Formats: sequence, C-alpha cells, structure tokens
Amino acid sequence: MVWVTRARPKVIRIACPWLIRRFIDPESVFMFVSPSSVQDVADRFNATPFDVDNAYWSDRGKKCTFDVMIEELGLDTPALSELGMIIRGADTGQLDLTPQSAGLLAASLGYSRMFRDDLAQLDAAMGLYDAFYRWCRDATEETHG
Repeated sequence: MVWVTRARPKVIRIACPWLIRRFIDPESVFMFVSPSSVQDVADRFNATPFDVDNAYWSDRGKKCTFDVMIEELGLDTPALSELGMIIRGADTGQLDLTPQSAGLLAASLGYSRMFRDDLAQLDAAMGLYDAFYRWCRDATEETHG
C-alpha cells in the first residue's frame, strides 16, 4: 500500500503510519509532500491520501484521523482506544484530555526538530508509538515504585 500526506509530520501523520505498519501492512510506503501536491501525488502513484482536507482518511467531527482509522479498519481494542485518546489530545491541543497527551506532543515536536527528512523521522518515532501502545496494552496500572 502507498500512502501520501503533508510534509513535516508531527503527531497524527506519524501515528497513522505507525498504526498501518503495525496492524495492516508492515511493508506500506509513505510519502510526505507539500500540501498542495498531495492529490497530484496520490493520483500519479495510486496512493491513498490521509490527514488532508477532502480525503476519506481524515478528521471527522471530533474524531481525528487516527480515531477514524481505528474505527473503519476494525481495530477498536481497549489499548488502541486508549492510545487514540492520547493521540487525539496531543494532535488537537487538548492536552488535558489525558495526562500523557502533553508528553506525546513534546516528544513529537522534538522528533520534528531532530529530523529534516520526514521518512527518517517516521522510522525513528515508530519506537515512541510502540512504547505508548505497550503502556496502553499492559502497563496502565503499574507505577514507578
């Protein structure tokens, strides 16, 4: 599968590729292009646009693109729903939505500044989303002590 979205990803444009690679297609390809080029690139490469205006895979009401993908792809598990709330809070600036949302936003902005190449940023940040997912799946009751 080939996917295309806007360049310079932060939260959702890393979270969605993570979801796709971990649960749908580990060999999926992602392209990050200027916002005005997304549809042209999608047409040229038969790619699926996401997190852009007028795309099927985009925000819907209060649901961010990650929420939409979880629902539409039949991936609604307790861990992914919990992760979705964290991501939604970070992506929409609702940092009080979950205690983890502000940390995810901070890490996402840090990754964005560490990498000029969007694909390198995606590869590096996969582990961050793996860690948040594992916390949601098996460690929410654990404390530091």
